Amino acid sequence: MTEEKVVLLDEAGRAIGSQDKATVHHASTPLHLAISSYVFDRQGRVLLTQRAHSKATWPGVWTNSCCGHPLPGEALPDAVRRRLSDELGVIAEQVDLVLPAFRYRAEMPAGIVENELCPVYRVTWDGVPEPNPAEVAAYEWVEWPDVAAWPGLSPWCLLQLDALAELGPAPGDWPIGDPNLLPPAALTP
Repeated sequence: MTEEKVVLLDEAGRAIGSQDKATVHHASTPLHLAISSYVFDRQGRVLLTQRAHSKATWPGVWTNSCCGHPLPGEALPDAVRRRLSDELGVIAEQVDLVLPAFRYRAEMPAGIVENELCPVYRVTWDGVPEPNPAEVAAYEWVEWPDVAAWPGLSPWCLLQLDALAELGPAPGDWPIGDPNLLPPAALTP
C-alpha cells in the first residue's frame, strides 16, 4: 500500500512538492492543499460530522460535512467526491465551488497545526450516510441557520461559516465561485 500524499504549496499557492499525509501535520506544518465540503439535502439541511476520536488532528470535534486533501494531480471536485465516498458513503454528482480562495491556519492545544489553502464546495445529496468509523464518529442533519450555534465546531468550520455568510443566507442560492481564484496548484491544465 502506498502512502497518501498531500500537495505542498508556496505562499502563492503553487505546488512545490508533496509529502506523506501521515507526516505533514505537526507543530510547523507546511502550507498545503486541502478541500472542504458542505453536503445539503433537498430540504436545505446541512450534514455536520463529528471527527473520529482516533484522528490525529481535532479528534472528536464537530465540523462541516467532509474535509480532506487532493492527491497530487487530482482535480479538486474529484477529491471532494472521493473523500465523501470514503468517509460517508456519499456518492456526490453535483459538486459546486463556493469559496475558491479560502485559507486558514489553526493550532491545537497540543501544538499540532493545520495550515491549508482549502477551497470549499457545496454538494446536494439525499440519503442516509454510512460513516467510516475511522473517519467519522457521528453525524447530524442540521438546519442551516442553526449551524453557527452548534457547540464546539472546528476552527476552520467557524471561519468558513463567516465567509459563507457573505454569500447570502440561502445555500442553494450561493453563486458558483470563480475557478480562476483557486490556488495555482489546483488549476487543472
